[in-house]
Amino acid sequence: MSAFNLLSEPIRKYIRDQKWESLRPIQEAAIQKIIATDNNYVLISRTASGKTEAAFLPILSKMNCKEKGVKVLYISPLIALINDQFMRVEKLCEYLDVPVTKWHGEASKGAKDRLIKAPEGIVLITPESLEAMFVNKPYQIHHLFSTLDYVVIDEIHSFLGSDRGIHLQSLLQRLQKVNTGKFSTVALSATVSDQNNYAELKDFLGDPEHTKVIRDTTPKPINAVFKYFEGQTKELPLDLLKDLYIRTRDSKVLVFPNARGKVEEVAVRLKKLSERVGGHANYFSHHSSVDKEVREYVEFFAKKSTHENFCISCTSTLELGIDIGNVDEVAQIDATHSIASLIQRVGRSGRREGKASNLFLYATERWSLLQSLACWLLFKEQYIEPIAMSQKPYDVLVHQLLSVVKGSSGITLDKLTEDLTGNAAFKNISAEEVTEIIDHLTAIDFLEKLGPEYIIGIEGEKVVNTRDFYTLFHTPVFFRVVSQGVKIGELPLSAQTRPDENIYLSARIWKIKDIDYEAKKIEVAPAKDGKKPLFFGDAADTASKIREKMLEILISDQKYDFLDEPGDEMIRQMRKDFSIYGIRSHQTDRPLFSGNDKLKFYSFTGSKINRTLSFILNRVGIENQLHESESKFEIDFSKKSEFISVLKDVNLNTINFDEALTELLDNFPDVLNFSKWGEFLPIKYQIELLKHRYFDFEGCNEFLQNLNFIENK
Repeated sequence: MSAFNLLSEPIRKYIRDQKWESLRPIQEAAIQKIIATDNNYVLISRTASGKTEAAFLPILSKMNCKEKGVKVLYISPLIALINDQFMRVEKLCEYLDVPVTKWHGEASKGAKDRLIKAPEGIVLITPESLEAMFVNKPYQIHHLFSTLDYVVIDEIHSFLGSDRGIHLQSLLQRLQKVNTGKFSTVALSATVSDQNNYAELKDFLGDPEHTKVIRDTTPKPINAVFKYFEGQTKELPLDLLKDLYIRTRDSKVLVFPNARGKVEEVAVRLKKLSERVGGHANYFSHHSSVDKEVREYVEFFAKKSTHENFCISCTSTLELGIDIGNVDEVAQIDATHSIASLIQRVGRSGRREGKASNLFLYATERWSLLQSLACWLLFKEQYIEPIAMSQKPYDVLVHQLLSVVKGSSGITLDKLTEDLTGNAAFKNISAEEVTEIIDHLTAIDFLEKLGPEYIIGIEGEKVVNTRDFYTLFHTPVFFRVVSQGVKIGELPLSAQTRPDENIYLSARIWKIKDIDYEAKKIEVAPAKDGKKPLFFGDAADTASKIREKMLEILISDQKYDFLDEPGDEMIRQMRKDFSIYGIRSHQTDRPLFSGNDKLKFYSFTGSKINRTLSFILNRVGIENQLHESESKFEIDFSKKSEFISVLKDVNLNTINFDEALTELLDNFPDVLNFSKWGEFLPIKYQIELLKHRYFDFEGCNEFLQNLNFIENK
């Protein structure tokens, strides 16, 4: 029987009314499998290939709409994505008379109340809103979700390898425990590596044996053009912006710089260029600091602009699958930190059937150009970074431990330990370790023992009874940015944020007039003095495979037809610079340059291994300066023999770093800022987090064992 005929009649009518000529490949495959079995499924297919419908068409055909209780729980990483998907799912569910409810902080209270009164249909939620329900109204979890049939996880790749992902994994396990039967999970993704046969991905869903992956490998053509404009200042080169403007003025475009400040600079300067030549005025910025109403207007404008062109300069806020209609081209300014991020962004263009994706990549610095090439070539080789799941997420355990205690009216040690060790998210953490962490939380008044039961302690109440508790990521203190009573957006406070400075925000330049620290408000006015605005941005880690590919490019003579002349010349020059080493293997050989007073070592390895190397060198008294973007260490020349001896002879497996890491935490407690809940752990577990999440001693040891120094001739 065809996939279409397996669907229920109301769903078939929906498809006919939409005038679909046929089902997409991922939909054909998913319908056949999901209707026939109760397995978990991961649907992997390129952006805009119909994954949402691939999940919901068979699920809605299969579910019993007459049974009480919520039947499908859709989990999304973004509120904006929920709002976007709500309209698509609601339109589909109208054919079945199945209600769809959004459940998040900005959703209608009336709709939530109606759902609580009569639980049914489909609920769209974020992990944080689900957490809030577990903590504050655990009875609602039972009331709403005890008869779930399906959980649908959108953009699952955005969760994997992060604390937020482990948090979601734990919530799924807790949901399964309150379910009267067993719900199935369908996860959706455009970019997941098939390294290790998807083992980590299957494990994430808690039942690897009954989790199957359906992947649509249909390639999508991508037209790529790489251009190089040497940047001399913090501002983007004018020639780059002129080229970008000319190439995109007659198109619908997304531009991805790598920082909020750059996003605003692009929007402001392209808009000015357009004004000078009488072009369109539809230049916008879109990132987390832009006011929510402004972001929603930008999304609405883009989606409805069938005849008007536009350019949205954005961060990763538009990297995921929010539907903004048809985009002709994507421009990336400087290298993304990961291949997955680059491909997710490219996939936002050419969403119409049969259309190619178009990528313009602009590099302003030679190492950024080299990293961009490496990411692109690895993608062409069908490589995407594999998932790196934390084996012992002690910090997430702290959060979930507090959540479980708060959601109960008192819980015994045996029951608390059983709940946590029985949760697949913490399967590698022993009962003894859980008990030790509980004892520590009790000692610091996060927990309190009353008779045989634990409740939240005095210090714990201060943390648990805040909205910030529901998240696994740091939420910086944002100040409202206001001009004459009108909210422009929000900015995190920093040492740079002070009166008389200029800032970019909402595609304009503003001057800071006053900062009200008590009200958390920044008063601004339009800037007219030409003073250079401040830039804001965060760096991200880069994988070892990308750095190895960068070296491979440098020792090859391959030409790239997608690279412009200045870019080609810069790569030729870099190859010439590195030709003095005579490197033969990009996997083991590493350049060591001896100059008059400095020793330069190019490790060409990942960010975590570089941090580990720098830490080891400092520990043995060899001061070093790490230039992460170049994967380069600078050391005083007088330390050359000592440096070589340390890296050649060291075996990290024989070294106890606990004392050194304890000192590091004592002197630089901010080093643990990558973990929101790590500071509440006993020191021994903080050290474990540093070893496996901030540093990479195992990877560093393997790197050093295979290291072959190649000195300049």
